[in-house]
Amino acid sequence: MDKIWLRNYPAGVPAEINPDEVASLQAMLERRFAQFGARPAYTLMDRALTYADLDRLSRQFAAYLQKVAGLGHGDRIAIMLPNILQYPVAIAAAFRAGLTVVNTNPLYTPRELEHQLKDSGAKAILIFENFAHTLDEVLPATHIETVIVTGVGDLLGFPKSTLVNFVVRHVRKQVPEYSLPGSIGFLEALGKGKFENLQPVPIGHDDVAFLQYTGGTTGVSKGAVLTHRNMVANVLQTEAWMGPSLRGQTEQMVLVTALPLYHIFSLQGCLTFIKLGAHNVLIANPRDFPGFVKELGKYRFTFFAGVNTLFNALLNTPGFDRLDFSALKVSLGGGMAVQRAVAERWKQVTGNTLTQAWGLTETSPGACINKLDDPEFNGSIGLPIPSTIITIRDDDGNALPVGQSGEICVEGPQVMRGYWNRLDETEKVMLPGQVLRTGDIGYMDARGFVYIEDRKKDMILVSGFNVYPNEVEGVAVTHPGVLEVAAVAQPDERAGEVVALFVVRKDPSLTEEALIEHCRKSLTGYKVPKRVYFMDELPKTNVGKILRRELKDSLKPQPAKPVAAAPVVAPHGH
Repeated sequence: MDKIWLRNYPAGVPAEINPDEVASLQAMLERRFAQFGARPAYTLMDRALTYADLDRLSRQFAAYLQKVAGLGHGDRIAIMLPNILQYPVAIAAAFRAGLTVVNTNPLYTPRELEHQLKDSGAKAILIFENFAHTLDEVLPATHIETVIVTGVGDLLGFPKSTLVNFVVRHVRKQVPEYSLPGSIGFLEALGKGKFENLQPVPIGHDDVAFLQYTGGTTGVSKGAVLTHRNMVANVLQTEAWMGPSLRGQTEQMVLVTALPLYHIFSLQGCLTFIKLGAHNVLIANPRDFPGFVKELGKYRFTFFAGVNTLFNALLNTPGFDRLDFSALKVSLGGGMAVQRAVAERWKQVTGNTLTQAWGLTETSPGACINKLDDPEFNGSIGLPIPSTIITIRDDDGNALPVGQSGEICVEGPQVMRGYWNRLDETEKVMLPGQVLRTGDIGYMDARGFVYIEDRKKDMILVSGFNVYPNEVEGVAVTHPGVLEVAAVAQPDERAGEVVALFVVRKDPSLTEEALIEHCRKSLTGYKVPKRVYFMDELPKTNVGKILRRELKDSLKPQPAKPVAAAPVVAPHGH
């Protein structure tokens, strides 16, 4: 096929990358540990871990997992942490021990956590103590044999570690009571691993790096199988695209990571910038915007990735416009559509163009990105990245001509192997030749730029996080006062979309508040309906299928709420 997008590639960006030049994420990490030992790798609350620290600590933790916990090649470990220093240590350790990482949202409800742990067959979990009570509720129903618990301060160094953990536990009382007999503290695990010899585990392209869970059409979350080759390819693709923009960079790059590392967009950024030897500044609580801006004031940051809601909230936080943006080379928006008004204001305040990228969990995630040197925001999701073919297809999988709308399909080395133990779900999205049907509707223009118009799927996108209607409906309908229910996306100026419920009542006294509270018990915060509309009946086809599209079309955009009250970036709490 004619790859028309190549004619518009930035100078110096190759058409193809070679995934074989890096054997695995494990090999990539170990090489960088040796190469950049003295450099700061990650910083949290002014505490920096160097690449040498990351090397030493991950080796100790890997030895614990391998020799003490008895985990072997291919076993799964769940990591359920916010953005703290233990995250990169744990990921590096998992790869060194030959394990597969199951990224787990710390804000999961017991129902969501139980499903993911059982489905993945995870044998171990590293969990943030603030959420250990959730695991306490479901542990007996899972395959978990080893539980490692950690607090926010564990790697901050004495005396800060002791002080921070004390304040979190006893002053702010942010750690609910839990009982996990046989669990071990993270620092104790490191101590045990220190006296063990790590047995090297050869990892290749076909080994599974991550089970990255995404929603399912049946309401059941499913794990995208992302191999080392998938992830390595996407690291190399991202690096190739950014190469020309980073030429002449002499000082160490600084990346700001506010999006949660369990989200594929943030995770891939973290891995790419390790390869580049960058300094990653972790933001543990991105919803504290005054604190966030204060933290940003300490660094000359080079790279900033986020979602539209995050950019918007920062622009509306006092003091942000007075920060030093002189080193900022790349501002990247993904996860949800970037609004033109936000992009224009970002350019005005920072002097840097907010570049839009696009991808999915199933594509590790990068598939398209705009030119980093474009002077203005163009509204497209960009050009296919190196070694990536984008086609627009009809319902039968036939390619459509330039300019015609259809389903956006992706082919490339970053496309997942399939869904974990879900052949039926895999077959729904994979065309012959490992071509992924994305469910997004759009077109490609004559220059090769791709534009998204709509989603084929009923998925709702809340601040960059996927919500599947079937899951919300499955919870809502368990309320005894509900007869029928349909969940749809309602436009929202702050979050892009929020979940709206259309309900036929069984009990006429059922209120919006009561139903939302019912949902809150079983759904992570960002999945909880924000609005409920009661109806006498739901519109249906002649065979009884609910017409979600008709319900969605009946909803008008909501006016923006004050920034102070806005839900932003990371999913809300319970």
